[in-house]
Amino acid sequence: MIPQNRLQPSRKELREAPTAGFRLWPGLLDAAEQAELLAEVRRGLEAAPLYRPVTPGGRPFSVRMSNFGALGWVSDRTGYRYQPTHPVTGASWPAIPDRLLNLWDALTGWPSPPDACLVNLYQGEAKMGLHQDRDERDLTAPVLSISLGDTAVFRIGPAEGGATAAVRLASGDVCALTGPARLARHGIDRLLTGSSRLLPGGGRVNLTLRVAG
Repeated sequence: MIPQNRLQPSRKELREAPTAGFRLWPGLLDAAEQAELLAEVRRGLEAAPLYRPVTPGGRPFSVRMSNFGALGWVSDRTGYRYQPTHPVTGASWPAIPDRLLNLWDALTGWPSPPDACLVNLYQGEAKMGLHQDRDERDLTAPVLSISLGDTAVFRIGPAEGGATAAVRLASGDVCALTGPARLARHGIDRLLTGSSRLLPGGGRVNLTLRVAG
């Protein structure tokens, strides 16, 4: 269990948030907690292996991905959507680990649990262009993101457009898009390769919890 004093962002962090509603808990998970969570993720990926999706235009993503939960976010030539089964294996997605559900409860205060957890693996030159999370039924529900492995340069800007800011997300950091930041444009510019030893061979796992259905 994470101590209560580690669950509250400092006033300085809230005051200097790049976009109103963006919350960051740097180093919330210690080294042991990161390793335990990564082991749970790997067990889940045995049932729902990573795959490389394509955009509706047919362009492959630079990340590989999977999902946990009742619903999983997928992308293919027919569009973006949530569905209850893995697009390659046809099997149901594995359950979201309790450790992640507990983080959601402790940090978001949202009355219902997430039903989707995206698992993205970034390696090498993988990145994610600026986008908004708009495929969920309730766009007021927060989005919670957990970083494991190499530090990522995360970019975020207002939903309506304009200047963006870069934030480094290191292994063990947790952040949330809430309120005005729920529809913020955000993405991953690049990895800082070699900044973590958590993943053998390097790379970053990002876990994103959402209320989809």
